[in-house]
Amino acid sequence: MIDLFPLARPFLHRMDPEDAHGLTLKLLAAGAVPQVPIPPLPRLATRIFGRDLPHPLGLSAGFDKNAQAFHQFPRLGVSFAEIGGVTPLPQAGNPRPRLFRLTEDRAIINRMGFNNDGMEAVAARFAARKTPGQIVGVNLASNADSADPANDFVRLARTFASHADFLTLDISCPNTANGKMFLSPGPLRDLLDRLAALFTTPGLPRPPLVAKIAPDIDDAGLDAVLEVLLEKGIDALILSNTTLARPDTLKSPQQGERGGLSGPPLLTASTELLRRVFRLTRGTLPLIGVGGISSGADAYAKVKAGASALQLYTALVYQGPWAVRRILMDLDQRLARDGHARLTEAVGVEG
Repeated sequence: MIDLFPLARPFLHRMDPEDAHGLTLKLLAAGAVPQVPIPPLPRLATRIFGRDLPHPLGLSAGFDKNAQAFHQFPRLGVSFAEIGGVTPLPQAGNPRPRLFRLTEDRAIINRMGFNNDGMEAVAARFAARKTPGQIVGVNLASNADSADPANDFVRLARTFASHADFLTLDISCPNTANGKMFLSPGPLRDLLDRLAALFTTPGLPRPPLVAKIAPDIDDAGLDAVLEVLLEKGIDALILSNTTLARPDTLKSPQQGERGGLSGPPLLTASTELLRRVFRLTRGTLPLIGVGGISSGADAYAKVKAGASALQLYTALVYQGPWAVRRILMDLDQRLARDGHARLTEAVGVEG
């Protein structure tokens, strides 16, 4: 089996980025994307959310907002994934164009604005298509015009709790009016208290709760947010979201577009945030490293900084699905080179 993406990429990259993404989802949902062969790599086994994973590499939120193709994610070779972000009511998101390729930087800027079909439609697809053994979480967000954003999260959690393997509280999105309000300790504490009350409901399971933080947070803000998250029993953290910063190294003429930047230019900042959080939490909290992973070296850097699991997305835009195989095999070789029998031995060694 060979990697066909180099043949498809010129066609896809001549299309508008959002249209190309929509076509990719349709092809994946139809089973038209060839299976990526992932060989047994026992050294990469890890554990998160109380679940064993054959390897640490998952797919981040944003790829399948509406649960259209997630049931085919195993074809990509990932070990877990997120759908969403999902809001209670359908949301159109920001005006197009809102997704931009920074080809010279192998990066993306998006200001999508949580466009999605709303929780009822997404939950129906999710429940119908989720297959046994598939580990899939749901990224939750409030509607941009909501009068009570915390209640939005409560409604979403109630809707998805019975089917999701974990629920991600996206409290750091830069692209909507309510995207970052829960980075303030008061609103965050209120949100987590409301969720705790929800999960006292008889018969309602409590999936692991995960918070997603952006690298733009300053030290004082990070300390305050972590204090609340740890106090209220958050189960894991995703580090990090996209960034509003624009590194001096950017070359693309699209760099001035508004929105969150992802891809290799995010690698350093997101990995440094991961390292800071690992030190502050002393390794007591599972961390998922995301942001800029496009090689085994990038993945290894995040593991050594404290990540027990990883996510990617932008690398698929430029490398295609076989990026997953290449990253995993490279990561396995690097662990072997450094004398690690298991990935877990390397977590946080440079934290």
